[in-house]
Amino acid sequence: MHESIHGFAMPPEDEVRRVADAMRMLSDPTRVKILWALLQGESSVACLADLVGAAPTAVSQHLSKLRLSGLVENRREGTYVYYTVEDATVRAVLERMLGQGTVVDG
Repeated sequence: MHESIHGFAMPPEDEVRRVADAMRMLSDPTRVKILWALLQGESSVACLADLVGAAPTAVSQHLSKLRLSGLVENRREGTYVYYTVEDATVRAVLERMLGQGTVVDG
């Protein structure tokens, strides 16, 4: 039956799983706020906690999950850790889902 759909190809299983995992990361309001804040530019845990209205320990836990899922990156400078979103897909998805215009790069 599906042979009649010209050009149809199911994505590879590992890609489907990666996308599903990323979508799970976006299912938490605090993580969406963290990602939105990071789209404005690099930030630390303390700054992000203030921006999203959450405790630094909670933000740190969310960032750990986001980093493991590949949605954020970090760099260490002395005792400070700074986080960024480098994936243009994250920007496009959040802008689309939040109904926002273009986010200004920081």
